[in-house]
Amino acid sequence: MSITVEFHFDFGSPNSYYAHRIIPAIETRTHIKFDYVPILLGGVFKATNNRSPMEALAGIRNKSEYNALETRRFIKKHSIEDFRFNPHFPINTLAIMRGAIYAMNNDIGDDYIEAIYRCMWEKELNMADPAVIQQALVDAGLPAEAIIAGSADMEVKQQLIHNTAASVERGAFGSPTFFVGEEIFFGKDKLGDVEDEILASS
Repeated sequence: MSITVEFHFDFGSPNSYYAHRIIPAIETRTHIKFDYVPILLGGVFKATNNRSPMEALAGIRNKSEYNALETRRFIKKHSIEDFRFNPHFPINTLAIMRGAIYAMNNDIGDDYIEAIYRCMWEKELNMADPAVIQQALVDAGLPAEAIIAGSADMEVKQQLIHNTAASVERGAFGSPTFFVGEEIFFGKDKLGDVEDEILASS
């Protein structure tokens, strides 16, 4: 039985970076390839009246500290050693999310996604700065000029809008969101459940 597994992501979410680091091991164990679906997290938040964890936890005694503790436990459990919190956070990811659409439509999606995640959450770069984006793409050996030009294409812009709206319609309210068939799972902590669902559905 063929099953579709989707990862709805925005580079601006550190939790989506953690998921990106764990997904390859799940793919190896299940022999199922995740389909990466670029969405714009700001658009999802606007459509669902949601807020980022930084905003949602502000002013709640002990909750943000506990959230940080759980994150440290998660990083240790999965040996995610290269993560660095980006000092420019929050970052407007519109340009790099459009870039993801273009790259995936032109068979360089895997290399682009890996490079941008590294720049965001390992190299601590300001990935809202056009000059930084261009140099990062050059350094990664990617066709920077083609990606930047392609990101401005109206079809690419519309695809990102469509992806975002369709994700919300299916039940998404943030990132990382996963779909195993039509079953929805939210958050990096649900990846174990995602794997269980894949195995049960395969």
